[in-house]
Amino acid sequence: MTPKPPAAPALPLRRILVVAVRPVTPRTVRVTFGGESLADLTLAGPDQQVKLYFPRPGRSEPVLPAPDRDGDLMRWYAAYAAIPEAERPWMRSYTIRVHDPGAATVDIDFYVHGGDGGRSEHGPATRWARAARPGDTLGMFGPSAYFATPVTVGAADWSLLAADGCSLPALATVAEALPPGHRAVAFVQVADATEEQPLVTAGELTVHWLHGDASPAEAVRGAALPPGTPYAWLAGEAGAVRALRRHLVKERGYDRRAVHFTGYWRRHLTQDDAPTPEDLAEARERLESAGGEAG
Repeated sequence: MTPKPPAAPALPLRRILVVAVRPVTPRTVRVTFGGESLADLTLAGPDQQVKLYFPRPGRSEPVLPAPDRDGDLMRWYAAYAAIPEAERPWMRSYTIRVHDPGAATVDIDFYVHGGDGGRSEHGPATRWARAARPGDTLGMFGPSAYFATPVTVGAADWSLLAADGCSLPALATVAEALPPGHRAVAFVQVADATEEQPLVTAGELTVHWLHGDASPAEAVRGAALPPGTPYAWLAGEAGAVRALRRHLVKERGYDRRAVHFTGYWRRHLTQDDAPTPEDLAEARERLESAGGEAG
């Protein structure tokens, strides 16, 4: 009898329900999600991103295709893209801020944009977060190795962390993962002092809060950073992240493979808009950081 091939892993597509909503800062709302689909959730480390699917107006939950049995991601995504635009849920990327395995819940922080020059302040995720109530339903894909990039903290002599208000929840998970005594320096750009949040960590973390339009790249450029081999974790507005990454690699001579960088949002654009030349340049830089070749 010919043995059956092992079953393909199921796609991590989940239906999640709002359990609680509370403000963290004037511009950040923390939403706690529960649901049976979260019972088997595990996290592989900090900065675990997921895709959230928001329902179109007039619907109580997003319309999503069911994954087929062989777990084919591209086939599922093609079915998602084939949903008529008026019904297709909006998709946005977020980071799990807190996972409580015992309660089978996750917390996700929503930065309620405003006055930052981005279209996100009027986008579907911001509108949804402002009105979120217990019982509301979203779709969630992930965490998944399909789009996750492992974050290694503590392996270098010290760590450099940089984020803005939108990516601060992800930075907080990286800070929490720092080994005891590990030296780290963080540059965090937020709107004002009311947006500063305590960063809990076992590491020796020095935080530089930047307010308003202060540039993280300029702040790092003028800083006296620790000696030794660094690991850098950068996240925020895509253009600002690219500028900082280039400073570290080209001006400070950091190994590009030791610089983890993610553009969380794009000024004047949303995830529904087509990639810009700068976005494509970021993709090439990611290949460089991974050791691949770029044109």
